Amino acid sequence: MRPAARYPFAAVVGHDDLRLALLLTAVHPGIGGVLVRGEKGTAKSTAVRALAALLPPVTAVAGCRFGCDPAAPDPGCPDVPHREGEPETRPARLVELPVGATEDRVAGSLDLQRALTEGVSAYEPGLLAAAHRGVLYVDEVNLLADHLVDLLLDAAAMGRAHVERDGVSLSHAATFLLVGTMNPEEGELRPQLLDRFGLTVDVAASRDVDTRTEVVRRRLAYETDPAGFAEGWETEDAVLAQHIADARIALPAVTLPEAELRRIAAVCAAFEVDGMRADLVVARTALAHAAWRRATAVEEADVAVAARLALPHRRRRDPFDAPELSSEQLEDALREAGGDADGPPPPDDGPGGDDSPDDGGGDDPDDGPGGGAAGAAEDGGEPRGNGAAPEKSQPAPSEPFRARLLQLPGVGTGAPGRRSRARTGTGRAVRASPTEGHGLHLVGTLSAAAPHQHARGRRGPGLALRPADVRHAVREGRESNLVLFAVDASGSMAARARMSAVSGAVLSLLRDAYQRRDKVGLVSFRGSGAEVVLPPTWAVDAAAARLRGLHTGGRTPLAEGLLRSARVLAAERLRDSSRRALLVLLTDGRATCGGFDAALAAAGSLRRDRVATVVVDCESGPVRLGLAGRLATAADAACVRLEELSAAAVAGVVRAARAA
Repeated sequence: MRPAARYPFAAVVGHDDLRLALLLTAVHPGIGGVLVRGEKGTAKSTAVRALAALLPPVTAVAGCRFGCDPAAPDPGCPDVPHREGEPETRPARLVELPVGATEDRVAGSLDLQRALTEGVSAYEPGLLAAAHRGVLYVDEVNLLADHLVDLLLDAAAMGRAHVERDGVSLSHAATFLLVGTMNPEEGELRPQLLDRFGLTVDVAASRDVDTRTEVVRRRLAYETDPAGFAEGWETEDAVLAQHIADARIALPAVTLPEAELRRIAAVCAAFEVDGMRADLVVARTALAHAAWRRATAVEEADVAVAARLALPHRRRRDPFDAPELSSEQLEDALREAGGDADGPPPPDDGPGGDDSPDDGGGDDPDDGPGGGAAGAAEDGGEPRGNGAAPEKSQPAPSEPFRARLLQLPGVGTGAPGRRSRARTGTGRAVRASPTEGHGLHLVGTLSAAAPHQHARGRRGPGLALRPADVRHAVREGRESNLVLFAVDASGSMAARARMSAVSGAVLSLLRDAYQRRDKVGLVSFRGSGAEVVLPPTWAVDAAAARLRGLHTGGRTPLAEGLLRSARVLAAERLRDSSRRALLVLLTDGRATCGGFDAALAAAGSLRRDRVATVVVDCESGPVRLGLAGRLATAADAACVRLEELSAAAVAGVVRAARAA
């Protein structure tokens, strides 16, 4: 059965920035690709898949599996020497990289048995080779495993894919347009990979009734007769394809005047982007836009379009903030850059002077419930009587810090990440096994085969291998976890602005979870009950926002907080059974609602259910009751002091101990 015709690019309704970004990247591959962010059901994948049909055909060396250009063949191509013959012309490829792909599927695989017995490098190309001189499309790119992200980073940076394993080394050219789509609700992208995308576009479903009506009309027509629908848009797609080809030809002749180059540098400086890649991407995009509109030189309008597409994800910002660049900010930057474009800037004219926000607001004095405020409890105390204390808004979090590593005991087999030890497809080989593991273990295979060479009649060099000799590498790496934060937001935690330090610590742990690709959740307990402030999610920025909105005050229903956390973990275990969970409980241990014995019983249930727990003791002051420690013992949990969450503090203690 013939596959259904692809949805035509010209038939995509709306999404002007998305369409333009894809077309400009097709004109100038040096831009570096496009990242498309948006909610589900917004035609992200449809538009990307339709792009390949517009790209000019590729001419390749006859029979070369790596698509070498006949005009400049890769001298390191594994298929060298190339066989004689007329070059082949084929359509540009759109290669899709699945989120669950293995490393061998992406980089290629080696036939180690032939390499050992015949002395040849029998290499089967992977997806990077197939995407050479085409488009590499990664749907849900933010969920891609870290080891695959590393492969993409290397290939995107060097234009080559390297295969280094089992004593065999080779490489091949791998230049491609990298296009990724993602739903921000499922978590953000690693900064290293985010920076490799030249342009970024945010898409959302239109709220205009006419637009939505046209989307549905065209989609239903396509589903009824895909071939007929595609044929109806063939002329419009052909016009776009020819426009791309003409712009590619015209691109080398487009000039970038000195005034516009200075404008680009001034705009990038005004937005305080990291590094110089942003300046280069904006310049290339402006050149491509000028070529697209058939101009011979870059103008201010080209720079404005390029900055709108290239700068949002490169602004210096908190990791929890979404990429954004308002039109007003861009217009202000371009206006200020207009003076810089005509000559050197005045000595005192620096970027970001007017409305630059003070990120964090950390210079304000403590506006939380301090020790001298009217009605505030003493340290460790809570309002007496019926416990109906006035609700207090949370003080500003303390300055975040680099958090120490909290990890689960034992070795898991969950999703790849950067927190706890796990059996993974990548990482350090810890042993060889005939039945389990990932990839071949060279030394183990040779060791298994060596004792049998005489019986197999082997006298000369080389080894006679049998399938039973093959040993797989059991590898140990890191996995991501679910980190559920249970935060005591009662009145005692608000005393002496302790909640400021607690929320700062949680923000630091959330940053750590973001970097380690963890799923997170947030439970808060105060007054007479506990609530799930944020169900488990990959959107760590949402957890940070909910944490900043917490209120404090009232009694401490510690037992209810533990039981509610246990229920959340049990439900999540049914949804995602391969992801191990870590409960991080932040409390001073007081239980003024329900009693401490009930809290100990709830902690004992965590122990029986084998819930890995870390209790962060938030008690402060000269007199300490040690209740958090007793709670940790009942739960069979590790117990750390709040001040011990800083990796720098722990390192200082270790250095002091070694010096002593």
